[in-house]
Amino acid sequence: VRPHKRTPTPVTAAATPAAKSGLIRSSLLLSGLTLISRFMGLARDLVLTARLGASATIAADAYYTALAFPNLFRRIFAEGAFSSAFIPSYTKTLTGEGQVEADRIASDALATLAAATIAITLAAQLAMPWLMYVINPGYASDPAKFKLAIVLTQISMPYLPCMAIGALLSGVLNAHRRFIITGIFPTILNLVMLIAVIPQDDPILAAYAASIAIPIAGVFQAALLWWGARKCGAHIRLRWPSLTPEIKALIALAVPGAIAASAVQINIFISGILASQVAGGRAWTEVAARLYQLPLGLIGVAVSVALLPRLSSAIQAKDHDDAQAATDQAVIFSLALTAPAAAALIAMPFFLIDGLFTRGVFTVEDARQTGWILLNYGWGVPAFVLARVLQPAFFARSDTKAPMRFGLISVAVNIVLGLALFQIVGVKGIAAATSAAAWINVAQMVLLLAKRGDYSPTKAAWSRIGRIVAASTVFGALLAFASHERAWLEAPLRSFHLIGLGAKEIAVLGVAAVGVAVYGLLLLAFRGITPSEIKTALRRRPGDAAVAADL
Repeated sequence: VRPHKRTPTPVTAAATPAAKSGLIRSSLLLSGLTLISRFMGLARDLVLTARLGASATIAADAYYTALAFPNLFRRIFAEGAFSSAFIPSYTKTLTGEGQVEADRIASDALATLAAATIAITLAAQLAMPWLMYVINPGYASDPAKFKLAIVLTQISMPYLPCMAIGALLSGVLNAHRRFIITGIFPTILNLVMLIAVIPQDDPILAAYAASIAIPIAGVFQAALLWWGARKCGAHIRLRWPSLTPEIKALIALAVPGAIAASAVQINIFISGILASQVAGGRAWTEVAARLYQLPLGLIGVAVSVALLPRLSSAIQAKDHDDAQAATDQAVIFSLALTAPAAAALIAMPFFLIDGLFTRGVFTVEDARQTGWILLNYGWGVPAFVLARVLQPAFFARSDTKAPMRFGLISVAVNIVLGLALFQIVGVKGIAAATSAAAWINVAQMVLLLAKRGDYSPTKAAWSRIGRIVAASTVFGALLAFASHERAWLEAPLRSFHLIGLGAKEIAVLGVAAVGVAVYGLLLLAFRGITPSEIKTALRRRPGDAAVAADL
């Protein structure tokens, strides 16, 4: 006899007018919480670059290798797979069959994912001395760096199963429209790493401390998400893996979906392999990544997380108008925040890197090389974000194969173009190849969605996109002027010192703060967004109480 199924509280985004207006609020909430985490991450990275340096020591390249390898698998097996397959499946079961059945599927999925990632971790630990020749062939000429990279990567790899479990629990929370814990749990990693690294003065010891902190933080993160899932009514249990029909179907969707969702990260990982040929190259690309991935984490991930449950519900209800409106809203909102970020990275890359990171053993030349890399990643930033925003349009329709195909094409383009440009212009050519591959990936998705009739921006949406691009272009020109006149901006600040910040730090932070206000005015002036739309997005309407409680 099957247990009685409780009737769940409806979670469909199309259910109420309040829910229909909740996409931007959910995205803003996630973005705001992620912003806190990213600021802590920036503080962590400022400490790390000062302690580890870049081209002057072996510690930086070895540590960033240790961070990149488990992160790649985390995004493939955890974030990628479950954003593409688990959330729609879990949401459908929760809505149609109730919490008990949803708990059973989530428990089976957790057991399967944990077993797979533990097996990968153990295999990687044993094979790491040989894998390092593939991951970073450029290190082979430096035995000390090669050995350090192996040991640090082995230390950090247990982070993978912790984050796989965390990703599944995040999916459960998102399906219940509980976004706060999902938004704040990344701060744990930054906090634990800061505590571990700050007391260290020696670069090698700092690299060891940071690597040890990674799996420790993973345990705390998984524990917090487990607690959050229990609080929202999900009772997921530990059990032995079992390939039930539902799990087999989930794997069939998750494997291509994971590849599709991870195409950008695979491209970045390949870029790191090429960058390992140059002393400091891995560190330069990772420092640049801290800035250009900020919009991806703040906007792309937040919008896609909020969009996928709503699209899944709208498509299940056969509400094409709501699906169209939700996707238009997501594209416009993401570009309104991403386009100015791209303009800033293109207009003032060296100003940003030198102002924020040049200190300790991270030199001005390191900042100059990193700035060139940041510029070439900068023009790819809108594509990185749009890829995350458009993928739910496929995933919500249980199509993970088309994005996988596009992702693999993008990876192939990145490899070929990256190898060619690396021979011509060095490490910055790798960044340019990654950006070009990202735009090719987005173009393929846009064309297929339009061909199928699933999604194409409306005329109003295209008009809004054009205004956003115009406002961002003017904004970029103003920032380029500020960067050109940097010496003039810093001159009156040289006698000021604020909590350890000098003239260059105060100048770059001041330009950034003023820039946010200026872009807001430009966006309103070009009518890229209107005051009434801001009020509508933030206003609580009758019936919002339940939604707000869920958030």
